[in-house]
Amino acid sequence: MRFHPLRRHRAPAWAVAAVVAVAAVLAGTLDARPDAAAAPFQPVAQADPPVEDDGADCPVPDQPTPSDPLLPDPFTRLDGTRISTVADWRCRRAEIRELAERTVYGQKPAKPASVTGDVSSSRITVNVSHQGRSAGFSAGVDLPSGSGPFPAVIVFGGFGADTAAIKAAGAAVISFDPYAVGREGTPRDNKQGAFYSVYGSSSGTGLLMAWAWGVSRIIDVVEQSDGSVLRAEATGVTGCSRFGKGAFVAGAFDQRIALTMPIESGTAGAPALRAVARESGAQPLSSAYSEQPWLGDAFGSYTGDPARLPVDTHEMVGMVAPRGLFLMENPHVDWLGATSGSVAALGGAEVYQALGAGQNISYWSDVQDGTHCASRPEWRGPLQQSIAAFLHGTGSAPGVFRISPRKAGDLAEWRDWRTPVLTAGG
Repeated sequence: MRFHPLRRHRAPAWAVAAVVAVAAVLAGTLDARPDAAAAPFQPVAQADPPVEDDGADCPVPDQPTPSDPLLPDPFTRLDGTRISTVADWRCRRAEIRELAERTVYGQKPAKPASVTGDVSSSRITVNVSHQGRSAGFSAGVDLPSGSGPFPAVIVFGGFGADTAAIKAAGAAVISFDPYAVGREGTPRDNKQGAFYSVYGSSSGTGLLMAWAWGVSRIIDVVEQSDGSVLRAEATGVTGCSRFGKGAFVAGAFDQRIALTMPIESGTAGAPALRAVARESGAQPLSSAYSEQPWLGDAFGSYTGDPARLPVDTHEMVGMVAPRGLFLMENPHVDWLGATSGSVAALGGAEVYQALGAGQNISYWSDVQDGTHCASRPEWRGPLQQSIAAFLHGTGSAPGVFRISPRKAGDLAEWRDWRTPVLTAGG
């Protein structure tokens, strides 16, 4: 397991939130999912302080997986055995991560040989060098009122959670231009942007993973700073539509992100890929694959038969656990596949439950305004509550599921596995 150099740290905000949330459940003060107390709380095995990938040392076998029209069991290892302890999840998560890279998104390289940059009250600069290639990009910083250092939410492309609500909750806004890292409108064999300048224009890694890599490099620079402006251990990420896809992938693939808030991410985002293929009106897998090189090149062979995929997005939701996750969806636009989104959220919530962190995931699609990427009043409360819990370490996590009856999926139709009660041993 990889750790940062030894230094003094406060407890990560997500860990504080987990303890507070459990206390709130016991006190009966949270509006939780009906089964939110089904699993006993167990301490979750994760590096402290968090690292980008704490399962990097786990061996992942390269073996075929059987085709399955149902959602794969997130608790069954590639060797066919089921995990039984909380500690087992670390290496099971590593298997899911590797399979998702191989078949859905493309590889996310480890931290480059050199990452340098600066953090100021108005800007973050990032400079990367690796094996003779280099690239750079920057992101804007907008601080809230008060004195720092502040937690921060990285906002993809100016489209994400309400930035006024973020700042009112005492968090800075980092404005990230994903196109500086991976441009749209390019052919798959000639991808452009900082990521591809370093790893090659013919890289099989799609834009979503390239954008996630860019978020990770921003966090690297914040970690290396003197900590006077931003708190490295209290970073969130959000985005809407295509940028919601990017925020979802960024949160799944960097365990330093304490709070992930994708909005209306649609196909290639949170919605279950197997379910999207059967949801009337949802963007087809082939359409999402061809519209932009969002997904990895390897995904092209699965668009017509997602049952062959060894993973699905409910497991990527599970990859975020036990960290904070607030999924927001729009049931008024069929193209966004909100029914499939609820299936993935419910499936991923089973991982949260098994890890004893059921309160740390929230989902909300029951909204009145159908405008794409609108700032909705229904979301403001749980959004600010999530920022308080996971970035400030105060109060309790929302732990709420509000699924629109217009687009309500049934997890029972998509699984033949049961959620284990994981013990604290191991």
